[in-house]
Amino acid sequence: MRVEKVAEAKVTVERSRFFAVLHPAASVEDVEAVVRRQKGELRKANHHCWAFRGRDTAGAVLERSKDDGEVGHPGRVLLELLRKHDLEGSLVVSRVFGGVKLGVGGVSRAFREAGEAALEAAGIV
Repeated sequence: MRVEKVAEAKVTVERSRFFAVLHPAASVEDVEAVVRRQKGELRKANHHCWAFRGRDTAGAVLERSKDDGEVGHPGRVLLELLRKHDLEGSLVVSRVFGGVKLGVGGVSRAFREAGEAALEAAGIV
């Protein structure tokens, strides 16, 4: 199923704020454009992690993700959410650090929670 519209959500975990955007991207370049927009809007965000699922010209599924230096492989966590719901599009989550270290597991859970909130905002979950 293709993502049809943009959906956004915000989650706060231990004072860190996570801004999630579900976006109908057709290519990795589309995702990078969303990340550039997020970087411009959220200047205090330390990390902009993302996942993308789409199709190439032959119809094969393409999957990409990026952790942007964050611990806990949040890009993979976001990609798992797209796979779980068989979605084609992108999921970008930006983190504004709140001063409390969450640890590897806590970071992964927080990114998953933000991604799920964006899916919920889109009416998918």
